[in-house]
Amino acid sequence: MMGLKQANAALAVAAVSLLAIFMPGAASAQQTDAAQVIRGIDAAVRTRVERVAEFTDTEHYAVFRGKNGSHPMAEMTVKTTYRKNAGKSYTVVSQSGPEIVQKMAFGALLDSEKRINQPGSVEASWFTSANYEMKLKDGGTEQLDGRDCFVLTITPKHKAPNMIAGTLWVDAKDYGIVQVQGMASKSPSVWAGPTEMMRQYANVSGFAMATHARAVSNSFLFGKTTVTIDYRDYQIRVLPAK
Repeated sequence: MMGLKQANAALAVAAVSLLAIFMPGAASAQQTDAAQVIRGIDAAVRTRVERVAEFTDTEHYAVFRGKNGSHPMAEMTVKTTYRKNAGKSYTVVSQSGPEIVQKMAFGALLDSEKRINQPGSVEASWFTSANYEMKLKDGGTEQLDGRDCFVLTITPKHKAPNMIAGTLWVDAKDYGIVQVQGMASKSPSVWAGPTEMMRQYANVSGFAMATHARAVSNSFLFGKTTVTIDYRDYQIRVLPAK
């Protein structure tokens, strides 16, 4: 009869053999899952681009200096209109604060948003595998804002002030973007220094739409500057599915 030591040795050999058989398949399945998530993200972005014909929303911009996060030094509210194949336009509803801040911060920001969202340019900033290297993090899904999310590390394939190197959360059900956070791959100006960026999204009429954004930069000349944007009152016109 086989002794206890021999039996344990046999079980160990069997376990190693099973691992040798099944590990390649397990690794392949993990890679397939990651590829599926990335394809889902690409498809969700493509569907949004194809079906959202136009939308309007109200956006509130605020600039904070130093550690003061409750009293902005300048504010602006705009009405934003997006039209497919035309980009974005803005109507200023109200603004307050030093004129130089309104011009250098808000004026420059809106001009940049207009350029980024022009047809032929906007495609380069989409969160897709064409623009980013994406890697699915281990550990399954993570709860964020009450939603089960896949979490991915993202690295831009080209550098631009609106391209983020960091982390992307997408809804595990529909692959819509829930949040993105990280560092801008390129400083927006020689004065700004490294810029930390974050943007949150909600499902509006079936599509991921921004609800809150924040950018924090530090520079030798200006110290810490924080810009926040809050988005509300979306009105969306959606094209029928093809």
